[in-house]
Amino acid sequence: MKRNFFLRSEDILLRPLELQDIAGAYRVWFNDPEIVLYNSHGRFPMTESRLIHYVQQTKVDMSLLALAIEHIRTKKHIGNVSLQSLNWVDRNAEIAFLLGNKTFWGRGIMFQAGKLMIDHAFNTLNLHRVYCATSEANIGMQKLALKLGMKKEGVRKDAMFKNNKYLDVIEYGIIKQCKNGG
Repeated sequence: MKRNFFLRSEDILLRPLELQDIAGAYRVWFNDPEIVLYNSHGRFPMTESRLIHYVQQTKVDMSLLALAIEHIRTKKHIGNVSLQSLNWVDRNAEIAFLLGNKTFWGRGIMFQAGKLMIDHAFNTLNLHRVYCATSEANIGMQKLALKLGMKKEGVRKDAMFKNNKYLDVIEYGIIKQCKNGG
């Protein structure tokens, strides 16, 4: 049977989110304190109806490209990667990651997903800039941003309240490299 996918690397497929993903561990990820430790999720409970609304939104919202990360060998939905706040005038978007299946932490999955998505952003969507932000405590995401070729652009002081304290948010970005220098 031919697998439905949008983008592919050696270990993963990026495919559209589907309502049947909700029946799996997907909803649990947003309510797991360890998984959402460093991001903005986990402040409100993720319910089935909220998740259904989000998955449906990904089908119609042209400012959001949210894709499921499926591990090729196991055929498991293990996380998501998205381009959100797509700005078609200024040609930029924020990239966001969620690796919900802890078995795959530390295996380079998000680097593969990030490379696929940034390449798609620049070479298919013709975006000029991709950016992300992460809490000062999220060392893994900071390393991922740098490994993806992003540069540290700045710091928003005390911009996130998480786990009963204010944290700085570090901004990263990457600009499309044009062959003609533009």
